[in-house]
Amino acid sequence: MKFVTSLLNRRAFVALAAATMLAGALHSAPASAADATIPIIVKDTTSFYWQIVLAGARKAGKDLGVSVPELGAQAETDVNGQISILENAVAGNPAAVVIAPTEAKALGKPIDEAASKVKVIGIDSSAESKAFTSFLTTDNVQGGRVAADGLAAAIGAANGGKVEGKVALITALPGAGSLEQRAQGFKEQLKAKYPGLELVADKYADGQATTGLNIATDLITANPDLKGIFASNLIMAQGVGQAIAENSLAGKVALIGFDSDEKLIKFLNDGVISGLVVQDPYRMGYDGIKTALAASKGEKVEANVDTGANLVTKDNMKDPKIDALLNPKLN
Repeated sequence: MKFVTSLLNRRAFVALAAATMLAGALHSAPASAADATIPIIVKDTTSFYWQIVLAGARKAGKDLGVSVPELGAQAETDVNGQISILENAVAGNPAAVVIAPTEAKALGKPIDEAASKVKVIGIDSSAESKAFTSFLTTDNVQGGRVAADGLAAAIGAANGGKVEGKVALITALPGAGSLEQRAQGFKEQLKAKYPGLELVADKYADGQATTGLNIATDLITANPDLKGIFASNLIMAQGVGQAIAENSLAGKVALIGFDSDEKLIKFLNDGVISGLVVQDPYRMGYDGIKTALAASKGEKVEANVDTGANLVTKDNMKDPKIDALLNPKLN
């Protein structure tokens, strides 16, 4: 009896040791698509722009056989909410994480900590971290330059070729890496190429369209000779576009926005908006998941990928390439 018990104990020990070794191997082995979970964390799950990003990620998950939890706060202002979402996602031991940081400074340390446990792929906006395995984004400084060129062209077209007068910049939130870079590029391009355009206002809002509307209305009232405005993201473009429409200033005050949705496309068709700098959020989502899967397998990936930006006007919005950016497939 003692022999049988001892034999059973030895067998149990061997089985337990084998299971432990197997668990360790599974934990440390590079992820395969069949068992990979790669969460994507966006800034705001309710925004049309981020819905396009999520659609791209969803399609990549289907194509690659990867589980892609779609995560994010309810507003871009909820920085602490995004940090909690990141921490919870990492605690689930995913193959990798894809994130669009809401605020550069605040997300720096949380991303550093996450990257000590899992590969982190950044999309759209930067953070004060050097721990990203790969970063996929629009060259936002170049996007700001494109916006300045578009605004100058619209002002010239409305003023007999004269590219001169007062202009303004409205940024949705302070501290967001992508927005700060757009502002940088815009101001640099004005200074370098358009000495006749005077930047008379550089305003920050609180991420709400109504605040953009109020800021623009105040600017128009204080500067009746204002020639143009650059609203550097979708929400601000909605609010500023509404201000121009309500004050019957379409064609008189040029407006360049950033990104697009149904409302902004209508503003563009109606002449309320002169142009939109449009990114490729679908590609960011798709390639973000694709890159994360490759990184989780130990494959070499590009450290930085520029996903491009295009100026959309009423004249080119029907071009097939531009139409695909304006009307992406969400399912």
